[in-house]
Amino acid sequence: MEYVSRVPRPPLDGLIDDLYHLEGAPPYPLLTLPPAPSALLIVNLGAPFRIRGGNDVEAAEYADGCVVTMPTRAWEFGYPRRTRSVGVHFKPWGLAPFLPMPAAELCDRPVTVEQVWGRPAVAALRDRLATAGGPHEMLTLLEEELLRRLHETAGLGLVRHASGVIAAAGGGVAIGDLSAAAGVSSTHLAQRFKELIGVTPKRLARTHRFTATVFAIDPAAPIDWGGLAHAAGYFDQAHFGHEFRAFTGLTPTRYVEVRQRFLREHPGHAMDGWPLPTD
Repeated sequence: MEYVSRVPRPPLDGLIDDLYHLEGAPPYPLLTLPPAPSALLIVNLGAPFRIRGGNDVEAAEYADGCVVTMPTRAWEFGYPRRTRSVGVHFKPWGLAPFLPMPAAELCDRPVTVEQVWGRPAVAALRDRLATAGGPHEMLTLLEEELLRRLHETAGLGLVRHASGVIAAAGGGVAIGDLSAAAGVSSTHLAQRFKELIGVTPKRLARTHRFTATVFAIDPAAPIDWGGLAHAAGYFDQAHFGHEFRAFTGLTPTRYVEVRQRFLREHPGHAMDGWPLPTD
């Protein structure tokens, strides 16, 4: 599978981690993606894919692509036998300037790109991408589309700054202190977060702490679960295990087994950093 990515130029770099092109056969037809502190936009150029936003909802098919605000639970992504797409990994607040609705309306409810940008505009964009001269030209076209759609967003500076503090602390920050430092009430801060990210500051902090903990795990080495939980700021190992199941549906030890399977069956794969095979 080919994966090409780059950071966009300013001012998009303050909203986006990377633009990417993905093409080829996926490692597994069905992948589970634990929640992460990011949002996602995919413009699909191949066969439709399927997404299930949680165990309590039905999978839905997406032909033109999808928009996913920061999730609060693991979601499943069903790939066709070969896939081709371009996409955007947004910072938690980065999708807001491109949405016509509050992010909270899309929380754990992936929608098609057409539902956000309209059918004619998306059809024209997909036509331009499909006839581009290669991945780098495709990413330039996507970047130009995003620059055209970028609009001023009230409260973005506040949310961006507070989110940066949460990220820098690895999620270990008191939300009351955060709002006090920003000079706003906790209620106001939570409202702005839900409007622009889709979740509260507390939820964003939990997600940052979880992802930082997961990335600290070396599946090829012995793991001191108690020490890992303590270093991440969890009350105890039971609290740590509860969070793990809440975010992934797996126990910590089962998570490592699944991660080891991915690394064993697809060493060095472009997608080996976060998704998990779904049995």
